Amino acid sequence: MPKDAIANANPVKIEDLTFRDGHQSLLATRMRVEDMLPIAEEMDQIGFWAMEVWGGATFDSTTRFLNEDPWDRVRTLKKYIKKTPFSMLLRGQNLVGYRNYADDLVKAFVDKSCEVGIDVFRVFDALNDLRNFEVCVERILANGKHFQGSICYSLTERSMGGPVYNLEYYKDKAKVLEGMGAHSLCIKDMAGIISPYDAFELIKALKETVSIPVHLHTHYTSGMASMTCLKAIEAGVDIIDCCLAPFALRTSHPAVEPMVATLENTPRATGLDLQKLIGLGHHLEKIWRKYRDFLATNKMSSIDTNVLVHQVPGGMISNLISQLKENKALHRLDEVYAEVPVTRRELGTPPLVTPTSQIVGVQAVINVLVGKYKVVTNQVKDLVYGLYGRTPTEIPDEIRKMVLKGYKLGETPYTGRPGDIIEPELEAARKLAEENGVARSEEDILTCAIYPITGVQFLKRKYGLEKVPAAVKPLPLEQVEKEDQACEKVRAELRKEYLAKLDAGEA
Repeated sequence: MPKDAIANANPVKIEDLTFRDGHQSLLATRMRVEDMLPIAEEMDQIGFWAMEVWGGATFDSTTRFLNEDPWDRVRTLKKYIKKTPFSMLLRGQNLVGYRNYADDLVKAFVDKSCEVGIDVFRVFDALNDLRNFEVCVERILANGKHFQGSICYSLTERSMGGPVYNLEYYKDKAKVLEGMGAHSLCIKDMAGIISPYDAFELIKALKETVSIPVHLHTHYTSGMASMTCLKAIEAGVDIIDCCLAPFALRTSHPAVEPMVATLENTPRATGLDLQKLIGLGHHLEKIWRKYRDFLATNKMSSIDTNVLVHQVPGGMISNLISQLKENKALHRLDEVYAEVPVTRRELGTPPLVTPTSQIVGVQAVINVLVGKYKVVTNQVKDLVYGLYGRTPTEIPDEIRKMVLKGYKLGETPYTGRPGDIIEPELEAARKLAEENGVARSEEDILTCAIYPITGVQFLKRKYGLEKVPAAVKPLPLEQVEKEDQACEKVRAELRKEYLAKLDAGEA
């Protein structure tokens, strides 16, 4: 690196998402902790700013599909990864579930998460309603942990701008988050729709607006993510999210290895060891075959250029297709794509991220198949009433009246902070756990509180009260390799047979 570059060095920091969002995005969140441990200590030596290991769907998937205790996952990894801070994705008042929970549960969950080893809390809200941050942030700060305030990135037009998601919108949210005590600010682009030049403009403006570090999280879904990160780096972004190459790209994130190589000999060089990173990828190339059935292989392209037009995140698309298949109406997918932005606008223009992406998507399918709001889901009613928070735009009166007609809580929307009208939940969860014989720890009670059906079922299996079905037991790698060898032998014989027929003019 030239001497003048060294004098002005400002290394880009990297947060690694391989152990959380990487396999959540590509392999349906099925990676087991047993496949993380062989490289855990080496990952700790790389020098990542943080490693995301928890939150998002990992809490749900470990209990529902893997028969692993999510609390134990953090403790176990902490034994091997001792220097690198652990990060988690927290959905504000939603925690790691799909609705807003009571304040007593939020406080207990955050306190316990701090205790088991989470250091950085990336907090977001599906509506960008920052009132839903208040209780969890108070506990994060009280425990002396890093609060990363996140803004869900969304668009109302092809590029940043328009009446809702414009530059001032993001700057205003950023200032509020800094005022709440955020240690860093994250732009969370869950659909991979932030373009490189919009990213440059946004990051540059945020760096001039707040004094805390700015972090960019974007997915590769549209194919723009690496270009976007590079322009963000030029604009002064402090931290970016990446994955080791085998768990990168597609609907995941930029690969860290080419990013490290790209920035070498520049003032923003990461300082990470490229050779060590490549070596870590060799392990993932070996074990991913255990999870290969979860990798989407339905098309040639590894990116989804459609998202550049319809802005629908990949996970939401799979849900739409699943619904239409169940109703034998997959041929109406284009109608649903056209309806999604209409339904989204009618429901207050929320960012399309869990759980609002599911809420909007399901209602859009119903609107196409049954008729506009002829059937309304309970989640849409809750959203319109105000149980999720304040929507970015006002919901039209005619939609509100249709949706809330006969609603159990009344037909006049609630405008306060959602947590203020949710009754305490911890004692009821404790009783549920005790009745089912699974109240062995505070973590068990929290699991029951967030997932009163699947969580209780998992704990019964954990404590031997129910048999563990074969479906949630790990598939040995030796079995996978044996099946691969057998399949390759068959393929080789078929190729040989085909070539012989080709030579004989029979094919």
